[in-house]
Amino acid sequence: MIPPSPTTEIIGVLGGMGPAATADFYAKLVSTTPGSSDQNHLRTVIWSDPTIPDRTEALLGDGPDPTPWLLHGCRVLREAGATVIAIPCNTAHAFVPRIADHVGLPIVHMIGEAAHRLTSLRPRVHTAGLLATTGTVRVGLYQEWLDRFGIRLVLPDAPSQDHEVMTAIHAVKAGTRDDTTTALLSRAARRLTEQGAQAVIAGCTEIPLGLPADAVDVPLIDPALALAQALIRRATTERTTESTAG
Repeated sequence: MIPPSPTTEIIGVLGGMGPAATADFYAKLVSTTPGSSDQNHLRTVIWSDPTIPDRTEALLGDGPDPTPWLLHGCRVLREAGATVIAIPCNTAHAFVPRIADHVGLPIVHMIGEAAHRLTSLRPRVHTAGLLATTGTVRVGLYQEWLDRFGIRLVLPDAPSQDHEVMTAIHAVKAGTRDDTTTALLSRAARRLTEQGAQAVIAGCTEIPLGLPADAVDVPLIDPALALAQALIRRATTERTTESTAG
Protein backbone atom coordinates (compact mmCIF):
# COMPACT_ATOMS: atom_id res chain seq x y z
CA MET A 1 0.00 0.00 0.00
CA ILE A 2 1.35 3.42 -1.02
CA PRO A 3 1.46 5.80 1.96
CA PRO A 4 -0.42 9.09 1.60
CA SER A 5 1.46 12.11 0.25
CA PRO A 6 1.84 15.19 2.49
CA THR A 7 -0.09 17.05 -0.21
CA THR A 8 -2.55 15.90 -2.85
CA GLU A 9 -1.17 18.47 -5.31
CA ILE A 10 0.66 17.00 -8.30
CA ILE A 11 2.52 19.52 -10.44
CA GLY A 12 2.25 18.97 -14.17
CA VAL A 13 5.09 20.64 -16.07
CA LEU A 14 4.46 21.26 -19.77
CA GLY A 15 8.03 21.52 -20.98
CA GLY A 16 10.41 21.03 -23.87
CA MET A 17 10.35 24.75 -24.76
CA GLY A 18 13.30 24.27 -24.58
CA PRO A 19 14.57 21.18 -22.78
CA ALA A 20 17.35 22.98 -20.90
CA ALA A 21 14.88 25.57 -19.62
CA THR A 22 12.56 22.78 -18.45
CA ALA A 23 15.40 21.10 -16.55
CA ASP A 24 16.35 24.47 -15.04
CA PHE A 25 12.76 25.08 -13.95
CA TYR A 26 12.55 21.72 -12.20
CA ALA A 27 15.87 22.41 -10.47
CA LYS A 28 14.42 25.71 -9.21
CA LEU A 29 11.26 23.98 -8.01
CA VAL A 30 13.38 21.50 -6.05
CA SER A 31 15.84 24.04 -4.66
CA THR A 32 13.13 26.41 -3.39
CA THR A 33 10.95 23.72 -1.78
CA PRO A 34 11.41 23.80 2.00
CA GLY A 35 12.16 20.51 3.66
CA SER A 36 14.86 18.16 4.85
CA SER A 37 13.98 14.91 3.07
CA ASP A 38 12.76 13.50 -0.24
CA GLN A 39 9.26 13.20 1.21
CA ASN A 40 8.98 16.96 1.74
CA HIS A 41 9.10 17.64 -1.99
CA LEU A 42 6.22 17.97 -4.43
CA ARG A 43 5.03 15.19 -6.65
CA THR A 44 5.76 16.28 -10.20
CA VAL A 45 5.00 14.99 -13.69
CA ILE A 46 7.04 16.45 -16.56
CA TRP A 47 5.99 16.23 -20.20
CA SER A 48 8.95 17.56 -22.17
CA ASP A 49 7.97 17.78 -25.83
CA PRO A 50 10.63 19.54 -27.92
CA THR A 51 8.57 18.88 -31.08
CA ILE A 52 6.19 21.71 -30.12
CA PRO A 53 6.48 24.24 -32.98
CA ASP A 54 8.41 27.43 -32.30
CA ARG A 55 6.13 29.87 -30.49
CA THR A 56 7.76 33.04 -31.80
CA GLU A 57 7.64 31.84 -35.39
CA ALA A 58 3.93 31.11 -34.97
CA LEU A 59 3.22 34.54 -33.52
CA LEU A 60 5.13 36.22 -36.34
CA GLY A 61 3.26 34.17 -38.96
CA ASP A 62 6.31 32.15 -39.96
CA GLY A 63 5.41 28.77 -38.50
CA PRO A 64 2.59 26.41 -37.49
CA ASP A 65 0.28 27.07 -34.57
CA PRO A 66 1.58 25.20 -31.48
CA THR A 67 -1.85 25.16 -29.80
CA PRO A 68 -2.66 21.49 -30.63
CA TRP A 69 0.68 20.36 -29.17
CA LEU A 70 0.19 22.45 -26.03
CA LEU A 71 -3.33 21.13 -25.51
CA HIS A 72 -2.18 17.54 -26.07
CA GLY A 73 0.64 17.98 -23.57
CA CYS A 74 -1.74 19.31 -20.93
CA ARG A 75 -4.04 16.35 -21.47
CA VAL A 76 -1.12 13.93 -21.14
CA LEU A 77 -0.26 15.56 -17.81
CA ARG A 78 -3.87 15.41 -16.62
CA GLU A 79 -4.10 11.71 -17.51
CA ALA A 80 -0.83 11.16 -15.62
CA GLY A 81 -2.45 12.56 -12.49
CA ALA A 82 -1.48 16.23 -12.54
CA THR A 83 -3.76 18.55 -10.58
CA VAL A 84 -2.24 21.84 -11.77
CA ILE A 85 -0.28 22.88 -14.88
CA ALA A 86 2.92 24.92 -15.04
CA ILE A 87 4.32 26.08 -18.39
CA PRO A 88 7.95 27.24 -18.07
CA CYS A 89 7.94 29.10 -21.39
CA ASN A 90 7.05 32.78 -21.54
CA THR A 91 6.09 32.90 -25.22
CA ALA A 92 3.83 29.86 -24.88
CA HIS A 93 1.62 31.94 -22.58
CA ALA A 94 0.38 33.79 -25.65
CA PHE A 95 -1.51 30.58 -26.44
CA VAL A 96 -2.83 29.90 -22.93
CA PRO A 97 -6.20 31.60 -23.62
CA ARG A 98 -6.74 29.12 -26.45
CA ILE A 99 -6.26 26.05 -24.24
CA ALA A 100 -7.29 27.15 -20.74
CA ASP A 101 -10.95 26.18 -21.09
CA HIS A 102 -10.11 22.78 -22.59
CA VAL A 103 -7.47 21.50 -20.17
CA GLY A 104 -9.68 20.74 -17.19
CA LEU A 105 -6.98 21.88 -14.77
CA PRO A 106 -5.83 25.27 -13.46
CA ILE A 107 -2.81 26.79 -15.19
CA VAL A 108 -0.58 28.91 -12.95
CA HIS A 109 0.29 31.94 -15.08
CA MET A 110 4.04 32.50 -15.08
CA ILE A 111 3.90 36.02 -16.47
CA GLY A 112 1.35 37.07 -13.89
CA GLU A 113 3.54 35.65 -11.12
CA ALA A 114 6.57 37.52 -12.47
CA ALA A 115 4.58 40.75 -12.54
CA HIS A 116 3.52 40.25 -8.91
CA ARG A 117 7.15 39.58 -7.97
CA LEU A 118 8.14 42.84 -9.62
CA THR A 119 5.58 44.79 -7.59
CA SER A 120 7.02 43.38 -4.35
CA LEU A 121 10.44 44.96 -4.88
CA ARG A 122 11.47 47.85 -2.64
CA PRO A 123 12.03 50.61 -3.46
CA ARG A 124 8.99 50.45 -5.71
CA VAL A 125 9.70 49.87 -9.39
CA HIS A 126 8.12 52.39 -11.75
CA THR A 127 9.97 51.32 -14.91
CA ALA A 128 11.00 47.79 -15.87
CA GLY A 129 12.97 46.47 -18.81
CA LEU A 130 12.16 43.29 -20.69
CA LEU A 131 14.49 40.79 -22.33
CA ALA A 132 12.33 38.26 -24.17
CA THR A 133 11.70 36.60 -27.49
CA THR A 134 10.46 38.77 -30.32
CA GLY A 135 7.15 36.90 -30.12
CA THR A 136 6.66 37.75 -26.45
CA VAL A 137 7.56 41.38 -27.14
CA ARG A 138 5.39 41.65 -30.24
CA VAL A 139 2.16 40.42 -28.61
CA GLY A 140 2.64 42.51 -25.45
CA LEU A 141 2.41 39.69 -22.90
CA TYR A 142 4.24 41.63 -20.21
CA GLN A 143 2.84 45.01 -21.25
CA GLU A 144 -0.67 43.78 -20.47
CA TRP A 145 0.27 42.72 -16.93
CA LEU A 146 2.49 45.65 -16.04
CA ASP A 147 -0.11 48.15 -17.22
CA ARG A 148 -2.36 46.82 -14.45
CA PHE A 149 0.22 47.89 -11.87
CA GLY A 150 1.16 51.20 -13.45
CA ILE A 151 4.67 50.06 -14.35
CA ARG A 152 6.22 51.46 -17.52
CA LEU A 153 7.91 48.88 -19.74
CA VAL A 154 11.02 49.63 -21.81
CA LEU A 155 12.18 47.33 -24.59
CA PRO A 156 15.35 46.80 -26.61
CA ASP A 157 15.54 48.58 -29.94
CA ALA A 158 15.33 46.45 -33.07
CA PRO A 159 19.10 45.88 -33.53
CA SER A 160 19.53 44.92 -29.87
CA GLN A 161 16.49 42.62 -30.00
CA ASP A 162 17.73 40.84 -33.11
CA HIS A 163 21.49 40.75 -32.63
CA GLU A 164 21.81 40.56 -28.85
CA VAL A 165 18.67 39.10 -27.27
CA MET A 166 17.56 36.63 -29.95
CA THR A 167 21.13 35.66 -30.82
CA ALA A 168 21.75 34.80 -27.16
CA ILE A 169 18.46 32.87 -26.83
CA HIS A 170 19.27 30.78 -29.91
CA ALA A 171 22.77 30.16 -28.55
CA VAL A 172 21.41 28.83 -25.26
CA LYS A 173 18.92 26.63 -27.10
CA ALA A 174 21.86 25.27 -29.10
CA GLY A 175 23.69 24.41 -25.87
CA THR A 176 26.08 27.38 -25.82
CA ARG A 177 26.39 29.20 -22.50
CA ASP A 178 29.64 31.10 -22.59
CA ASP A 179 31.08 34.54 -21.95
CA THR A 180 29.92 35.72 -25.38
CA THR A 181 26.30 34.82 -24.61
CA THR A 182 26.50 36.55 -21.25
CA ALA A 183 28.07 39.62 -22.84
CA LEU A 184 25.25 39.88 -25.39
CA LEU A 185 22.55 39.71 -22.74
CA SER A 186 24.29 41.97 -20.23
CA ARG A 187 24.81 44.56 -22.97
CA ALA A 188 21.11 44.37 -23.87
CA ALA A 189 20.21 44.72 -20.18
CA ARG A 190 22.46 47.74 -19.82
CA ARG A 191 20.67 49.44 -22.72
CA LEU A 192 17.43 48.99 -20.77
CA THR A 193 18.82 50.45 -17.55
CA GLU A 194 20.06 53.42 -19.59
CA GLN A 195 16.38 53.93 -20.55
CA GLY A 196 15.48 54.08 -16.86
CA ALA A 197 14.72 50.43 -16.06
CA GLN A 198 14.91 49.86 -12.29
CA ALA A 199 14.62 46.10 -12.79
CA VAL A 200 15.01 43.76 -15.75
CA ILE A 201 12.69 40.84 -16.49
CA ALA A 202 14.38 37.74 -17.89
CA GLY A 203 11.28 37.12 -19.98
CA CYS A 204 12.47 33.99 -21.77
CA THR A 205 13.31 30.88 -19.77
CA GLU A 206 16.61 30.53 -21.67
CA ILE A 207 17.82 33.97 -20.55
CA PRO A 208 18.64 33.10 -16.90
CA LEU A 209 20.77 30.27 -18.27
CA GLY A 210 22.95 32.80 -20.06
CA LEU A 211 22.62 35.86 -17.83
CA PRO A 212 23.66 35.57 -14.17
CA ALA A 213 21.89 37.99 -11.83
CA ASP A 214 25.21 39.60 -10.88
CA ALA A 215 25.79 40.56 -14.54
CA VAL A 216 22.98 43.12 -14.28
CA ASP A 217 23.19 46.33 -12.23
CA VAL A 218 19.53 46.19 -11.15
CA PRO A 219 17.35 43.33 -9.84
CA LEU A 220 16.84 40.57 -12.41
CA ILE A 221 13.37 39.03 -12.26
CA ASP A 222 13.32 35.34 -13.17
CA PRO A 223 9.76 34.32 -14.13
CA ALA A 224 10.59 30.60 -13.87
CA LEU A 225 11.65 31.10 -10.26
CA ALA A 226 8.50 33.14 -9.58
CA LEU A 227 6.43 30.29 -11.05
CA ALA A 228 8.21 27.71 -8.89
CA GLN A 229 7.61 29.79 -5.77
CA ALA A 230 3.93 30.22 -6.66
CA LEU A 231 3.51 26.46 -7.00
CA ILE A 232 5.16 25.89 -3.64
CA ARG A 233 2.88 28.48 -1.99
CA ARG A 234 -0.14 26.81 -3.56
CA ALA A 235 0.88 23.37 -2.29
CA THR A 236 1.80 24.72 1.14
CA THR A 237 -1.58 26.45 1.45
CA GLU A 238 -3.31 23.20 0.49
CA ARG A 239 -1.25 21.28 3.03
CA THR A 240 -2.10 23.77 5.78
CA THR A 241 -5.80 23.68 4.88
CA GLU A 242 -5.85 19.88 4.98
CA SER A 243 -4.04 19.88 8.31
CA THR A 244 -6.52 22.37 9.77
CA ALA A 245 -9.48 20.42 8.44
CA GLY A 246 -8.09 17.22 9.92
